[in-house]
Amino acid sequence: MSTELTWKTIALRLALTVAAGVLVGVNRSERGHVAGLRTTLLVAVAASVAMLQVNLLLPLSGKAAGSFVTMDLMRLPLGVLSGMGFIGAGSILRRGSAIVGVTTAATMWVMTVIGLCFGGGQLALGATATAIAIITLWGMKYVDLAIPRDHQATLVVVAAGYEGLSERIQAALAPAKLDATYAGGTYDVAGRSEVHYVVRWRGAPMERQPSAVLTGLSEIPGIASVRWNVECRE
Repeated sequence: MSTELTWKTIALRLALTVAAGVLVGVNRSERGHVAGLRTTLLVAVAASVAMLQVNLLLPLSGKAAGSFVTMDLMRLPLGVLSGMGFIGAGSILRRGSAIVGVTTAATMWVMTVIGLCFGGGQLALGATATAIAIITLWGMKYVDLAIPRDHQATLVVVAAGYEGLSERIQAALAPAKLDATYAGGTYDVAGRSEVHYVVRWRGAPMERQPSAVLTGLSEIPGIASVRWNVECRE
């Protein structure tokens, strides 16, 4: 970290920070995330400016003779990281059984660190971190989607009767390679039943309302309605 800052050096560090913020921010914006280009760029620039201010204050941090004050300059970047935690926590939301915004929070965190690197003069480290962030957000997304995962959903079937119902449901789900486990149900004296199943499968995530599966279940004689709810397990 250089203690001698010129306007040329400051401009170079800020330019690299802006470039990193734009490259990563475009990825966030084109995928419709709330923390998009402007938010990502502002986070990176704020962190970079904080480290530039640390550099500018370094000549004042020594303890002069007779002085009782010593400046702890690292409190400034550490405070930036702590403040970043509030933005990251605010971007994580729970929608029903799904948790969204974790990647956005992680992006804000890494952009803060990248900004601190550029602002502090660690240009090679900041450029390397930017490259890793871009590869992770653009390239690794497809690798992540290709990894087989265990998924789970809740299936609720309302039928006119319950004799042989489980066997008929299992037979309807078998072609889609779905395994249904009985999880409970209610029955009335008229023979009407509402049965709950936990459906599990391994592979790609299934849409929240898989039309082919629901159509096959609804065509089973005696079934009045079918409800399907995918559960997020991340």
